[in-house]
Amino acid sequence: MLHTIETINSVINGFVWGIPAMVCILGVGLYLSLRTGFIQFRKLGYSIKMTLGKILSQSEAGEGSLTPFQAVCTALASTVGTGNIAGVAGAIAIGGPGAVFWMWISAFLGMCSKFAEVILAVHFREKNEQGDWVGGPMYYIRNGLGKNWKWLAGLYAVLGVLTVFGTGNATQANTIVTAVNSALLSYNVIETTQTGTVSLIVGILIAFLVALVLLGGIKRIGKVTEALVPFMALLYVVLGCGVILMNLSHVPAVFASIFYGAFNPAAVTGGVVGTMFTCLTKGVSRGIFSNEAGLGTGSIAHATADTNDAVAQGLYGIFEVFADTIIICTLTATTILVSGTPVTYGQAAGAELTISGFVATYGGWVTLFTAIALVCFAFSTILGWGLYGTRCLEFLFGSKVNKPFMIAYSLVAIVGATMDLGLLWDIADTFNGLMAIPNLVGLFLLSPVVFRLINDFFTKK
Repeated sequence: MLHTIETINSVINGFVWGIPAMVCILGVGLYLSLRTGFIQFRKLGYSIKMTLGKILSQSEAGEGSLTPFQAVCTALASTVGTGNIAGVAGAIAIGGPGAVFWMWISAFLGMCSKFAEVILAVHFREKNEQGDWVGGPMYYIRNGLGKNWKWLAGLYAVLGVLTVFGTGNATQANTIVTAVNSALLSYNVIETTQTGTVSLIVGILIAFLVALVLLGGIKRIGKVTEALVPFMALLYVVLGCGVILMNLSHVPAVFASIFYGAFNPAAVTGGVVGTMFTCLTKGVSRGIFSNEAGLGTGSIAHATADTNDAVAQGLYGIFEVFADTIIICTLTATTILVSGTPVTYGQAAGAELTISGFVATYGGWVTLFTAIALVCFAFSTILGWGLYGTRCLEFLFGSKVNKPFMIAYSLVAIVGATMDLGLLWDIADTFNGLMAIPNLVGLFLLSPVVFRLINDFFTKK
C-alpha cells in the first residue's frame, strides 16, 4: 500500500515540480517584479525599517484583528520553521550546495509575489460571523475574479485543508521530537530505547499546547507569535553566526561551491547530483516550502491586520521572505557546509543534518540550544498553519467547523511525533506545489489590481 502511494505521489510530484511549475512560479514572480520595477529591492530598506520599528510599538489592534506587526509575526511563525532547518538540509543533500543558489533566486522573485499576495488579501478581505477579518487566496480569487472563478477559490481551500496536517503539523512535530531526543541523548538523560516513549510524551504535550493557543482565538495566536518569533530568530541567528565566525576560512570555498554547484552540481557532489534541473527544482521547492511565496498562505495571516492600507501591509511581506530565506535559510546552509559535517549526497536528510553542523563546531552541549531553537521554530509553524487550515475550512463550511477542526488538528501532532515521516515529507512537497497553482493563476489575473493599488499608494505618499 505504502509503495503504491509513494509511486503515485512520485508521478504527481514530478509533474507539479516539473518544467511547467518552474515556469509558473518563477515566471509570475519575474512578471510582477518587472511590472513593479523590482519593488522588492527598491523598498527593501523601507520594509525592514518599518517592520523592525514596530517591535517597539505597543499599539493594540481592534476587535477581531491583529496589529500589523502581530500579523507579520504570525505569518513568519508559519514560514520560519522546519523549512529553514530540515528543508534546507534536504535541499542540499538531494540537490547539492547549488540548490541554495536557486533558493535565493526563488526568494528574490518570491518577495514580490508575497508582496502582491498580501496586498490582494487585505484589499479583498471580509468579516466573518464572529467579526474577525478573514482573507487570503480563496477570498481574493472569489471576490476579485467573480463567481465564475469560485471553483478555483474552493479548490485552493480544499488543498489548503489537506496540506496543513502534513506540512503544517506532522512534519513540524517530528522535527521537535528529533531535536528533543538529540539533546537528551547527548546529555545521557535517556537511552536510545527510550526515545519512543519520549516522543509520545512530547507529542501529547505539543497537542495540548497547540489546542490551548488555537482555541484562544486570533488574539491569543498573535500574542504568542509576537513573543516567540523575535526570540527564536535571534537565538538561531546568534548560533549560526557563531559557526560561521569559527569557520571563517571555509566561507569563501562554501560560497564558491554554492554558485558553481548551481550550474555544475556533479562537479561539487562527486557526480551524485547529475543534473542542474534536479538542483534547481530542489532549491525552488524547498525555498517555497520555507518562505511560502507563491503559496498564498502567509497572506491569510496578513489579512487579519488592523490596517486600512493594503500596500503598507504588503511591504511587511517583502521583509518576511527576506528574513526567512535570505537570512535564516542562508545561515542554515552555511552552518552545514562550513562545519565540515559529512553530507551524503543523493540521500534524504532533515533536521539531524543541521544539528550535526552545530555539534561539529560547538560540541555536544549545543544540542540543548539547538533543541530550544528547533522547538520554537516548529511549534510556531504549527500555530501559523493551524490558522491557515481554520480559514480554509471556514471558507468552505462556515465558522461552525472551526473548533472541531482545531481539536483534530492539534491531535495530529501526536501522530507526527511518533511515526517515521519519510514519505510524508514527499507528500507535503506535492501538496505545496498543488496549492501554488490556483494561487498563481489568481495572482496573475488580479495583477492589474495590484499595480493600481501600488501606484495609488506611492502617488499619495
